[in-house]
Amino acid sequence: MSAKDSILTRVFTQSMLKDLMYEQSSISLLDKIVKRYEISFDGEVKNENVISEIYQYLGNSYRNEYFYKNTLLNKLIISVHRLKTTTALTEVPVAKSKADFIMINGKAVVYEIKTELDTFERLENQLRDYYKAFDHVCVVTSETQAKDLLAKLNDSPTGIYVLTNKNTIKRLKEPVQYMENLEKEQIFKILNKPEYENLIKNAKKELPSVTPVNYYRECKRIACELPLEELYDLFLKELKKRNRIDMIDFSQIPYALRFLVYFSKFQKPQLEILDEYLNKPFKGVR
Repeated sequence: MSAKDSILTRVFTQSMLKDLMYEQSSISLLDKIVKRYEISFDGEVKNENVISEIYQYLGNSYRNEYFYKNTLLNKLIISVHRLKTTTALTEVPVAKSKADFIMINGKAVVYEIKTELDTFERLENQLRDYYKAFDHVCVVTSETQAKDLLAKLNDSPTGIYVLTNKNTIKRLKEPVQYMENLEKEQIFKILNKPEYENLIKNAKKELPSVTPVNYYRECKRIACELPLEELYDLFLKELKKRNRIDMIDFSQIPYALRFLVYFSKFQKPQLEILDEYLNKPFKGVR
């Protein structure tokens, strides 16, 4: 990544989105990007147009992790699955790794992203970690890296998806269910307190009556005594409730911002502020 391109890593983050909505420092960031990359407009434009043009520049010249994640959300969930029956998660800690993107519908699938800016150096360890808590794993990469990745993972249960040069998602290899490396303790560690308490109650077990210092350990013991398949099924049911999106009409959200909005947990007032900002004239580039 060149020094010139490093500014693009600051675009399409939660902090930038909130700064823009409340018209703080990120306005100058957009202006700087428009000037640096010579993005031109005919006449007066809205903020939404500027953001969309910067996103299009990313797609043509610098497809970073955000671009991959936003494409996955749009292509696999918003366009294909129903938002009310499908949950997406991001940056979920699993053992010593973090899952880039997880889609939960009838099953859970981890998507590890390897952009054209990445290497496969850490991939083996990352996949090993993901299979400790999930039974379907895929890697998403670019067309230029797909051949090497296919050779690397040809005999593995891991699926392979490609973000094509036309910015569509193409499946090269279907993921195969693989439960042999699932670890009950790693599954339990992903859950927060309300989730693992629900899991125990749904397994028709009693919550432990112990001192607070021993409570987590006893909950883990109860959960880990369940048969693996039962634990995994209850685990997915809890994760699926973690980020349910019911109220947002994503057809009204610019394509470039959907990933940020999906994970923002915005309520109606914030969505209205965002809509108002997007429809204002862009104040930069004079």
